[in-house]
Amino acid sequence: MRLSGEATLEQGSTSKIAYPRKSTTSQLQHWIRGNVTNCARSMFIFDEMDKMHAGVIDGINPFMGNQYKLDGVSYSNAIFIFLSNSGSTFITQTTLDSLKAGKEREKLKLKDMETALSLSTPLFIYRGVSNVVDFFIPFLPLERRHIVQCIMVEMKAMGLEPEHELACELADEIVNYFPKDEKFFSSPGCKRIASRLRFYV
Repeated sequence: MRLSGEATLEQGSTSKIAYPRKSTTSQLQHWIRGNVTNCARSMFIFDEMDKMHAGVIDGINPFMGNQYKLDGVSYSNAIFIFLSNSGSTFITQTTLDSLKAGKEREKLKLKDMETALSLSTPLFIYRGVSNVVDFFIPFLPLERRHIVQCIMVEMKAMGLEPEHELACELADEIVNYFPKDEKFFSSPGCKRIASRLRFYV
């Protein structure tokens, strides 16, 4: 998401502001309004949407899909990104079925998953937020080759010379894969690569 934000807002300045989780709905709305007032192209990223309290969704809803001004502020250029683990089982199974059928993941189309994803978070649907979402984008599970790439990137970040052969060995050493028999996908993704790599290089 950091890369997405920086790429999207490449032409302008970026800043990171954390929203206090214990704030009320009115405080959330004030926070959003203040940020968009200061920067019309503000980007808001909300993680763990599937665990989010209904009041938070209610607080966000009025600002989305609003093509006109709301209380004198236009939100038409603001970007809202919602991250959720809902639908992950379906995404993984669809990707697995595709691989077993000899179809590369790059050949998967958004339409193969979009409908199921749009219905994967009941609270999201109930609150009407899905009606103003432009795209449902699946994050496919990472394969071993992606873990190798992550390791090489982390090697470079550590000031080391990235070695593909060593990265391949480490990909098998420090990461667990699933399903148990095929071992197609990394269980933790690339999340623990940085911390574990320090103990191996």
